[in-house]
Amino acid sequence: MDRDELKDLIKKAKGQEKPELVLKNLNLINVFTKEIIKTNVAIDKGKVVGIGDYQGESEEDLEGKFLAPGFIDAHVHIESSMSTPSQFARAVMPHGVTSVVADPHEIANIKGLEGIKYMIEDSIGSPLDVYFVFPSCVPATPFENAGAILNAPSIEGQIDGKYIIGLGEMMNFTGLINQDSDVLDKLIIGRDFIIDGHGPMLKDKDLNAYVAGGIKTDHECSSPQEMVDRLRLGMYILIREGSAARDLEKLIGGVNKDNLSRILFCTDDKHPQDLLEEGTIDYNIKLAIKAGLSPLDAITIATLNPAICYRLKDKGAIAPGYDADLVVIDNLEDFNIERVYKKGRLVAENYKPLFNSRPYLPAYMEKSVQLKDFSIEKLQIPMKSEYARVIKVLPHSLVTDSTRKKVKVENGYFQYSNEDILKLAVIERHKRTGNVGLGLIEGLGLKNGAIGSTIAHDSHNIIVAGDNDRDIIRVVEELVKIGGGIAIASQGKILKSLSLEVGGILTTRPIEETGKILDEMLAISYNVLKINKDIDPFMTLSFMGLPVIPKLKVTDMGLFDVEKFEFTKVEAEE
Repeated sequence: MDRDELKDLIKKAKGQEKPELVLKNLNLINVFTKEIIKTNVAIDKGKVVGIGDYQGESEEDLEGKFLAPGFIDAHVHIESSMSTPSQFARAVMPHGVTSVVADPHEIANIKGLEGIKYMIEDSIGSPLDVYFVFPSCVPATPFENAGAILNAPSIEGQIDGKYIIGLGEMMNFTGLINQDSDVLDKLIIGRDFIIDGHGPMLKDKDLNAYVAGGIKTDHECSSPQEMVDRLRLGMYILIREGSAARDLEKLIGGVNKDNLSRILFCTDDKHPQDLLEEGTIDYNIKLAIKAGLSPLDAITIATLNPAICYRLKDKGAIAPGYDADLVVIDNLEDFNIERVYKKGRLVAENYKPLFNSRPYLPAYMEKSVQLKDFSIEKLQIPMKSEYARVIKVLPHSLVTDSTRKKVKVENGYFQYSNEDILKLAVIERHKRTGNVGLGLIEGLGLKNGAIGSTIAHDSHNIIVAGDNDRDIIRVVEELVKIGGGIAIASQGKILKSLSLEVGGILTTRPIEETGKILDEMLAISYNVLKINKDIDPFMTLSFMGLPVIPKLKVTDMGLFDVEKFEFTKVEAEE
């Protein structure tokens, strides 16, 4: 802002000149004083210039509706929407989200710096403010093959404070605690900015070491005690409500007036149909209010708190000099969002976006699925014992259990039976290594088929689960054919697929269309393959290859025990 612009803002604030827009007859939600004030709000050139009695060049009567600051999603992987940032904006802005803090480590695991560049370029021009943090763990561990490696020298100079405002979630907590040199170098580079955490179940001295390393946030609390342990050490806690991980109801009871300022809301990972139908941060707010939190406190958590935590200048409140990012709400009980303004411009009304998105797909983001020597022989699991380590899926959780099961073995190999035990295969698709990691999984309930995807956090190799090898092969073939995406097969035929042409995890098609296709695929999964309806099969499957969340996962290099942080065998002792 130059001198003339500042002079003009002050004139409008003093009432010497009329501002461009005045919103009149509203109930302002003041997150500084936790008050509801009946007043007017004056807006000019995208900024709030005053609160009170103003006349504007244009005026709108809000008829006693509530006016809140725009909501901020404090931690999201846009890639989980399977849509580009500009399409993602069309889903979240009608729900009141005007800014997000995004960690693009999914696309970075596939395309490295080019992937991050793509996300920034696509987000520019969208009305949504997207603040990126630079991925700290690409790959998340050395126990998998990703499409790129971003070491400490790759980060140097990337955090510019404009598009990239901090260092992304430090999933390699073991590397930090054990003082890995590359991890330490990354922490030193990010020390003057926010550094996000990802430390599930860390406690005692290990947790102290994690925080001492510079970690400021965590979104992986699975219990109120974990939340309190981190709050006591000065961390910000991001309460997550996504598609697979839903933590709000079990954590919100631990929020009180004394720790409220350290609590933020996030979605982390949310599928397009959930964004469109259920909502985003507005859904967190509704659940928090339903659980007994006051509306003013819930809105503060969604606005002012993340703005302070992530140093988002002029965000998170309605006050002179702040961006006019505003949400009109009918009442604080039903919490229906009627209008959304971004920098004073109406961008959504009655849950519909009032802006379009341009398709953007440079050639370097295509053709990302490359396999070597994949055949049905690579799906065989050799076993001498009749007992196996099996991944057990837990509904609404990214954490899995590890169980020991008696399975069918013939001629030295695992055989399918009528039990709810499926093969899980992770097939390397970036470097043509030929790697195929195998494991067994229960809890999906899948019958007579296979499902698979090129979305497999965080390295995004092909991941497939099925109760027969023929359908697993068909799914893999389809994923190669469509350039990445999601596929369902049964009895040797593809029932439905969704192409994700951008790096194998995103699409430029309208997010509403993507959500419709996914709804059809979910219906097939539940009704034809008889998958457990308590589970989102595609979201759940995508986390079965993530070797940083306990207890048992599979990478392209094999079955991985997260608690021991080492590979293990499918075969268990009798």
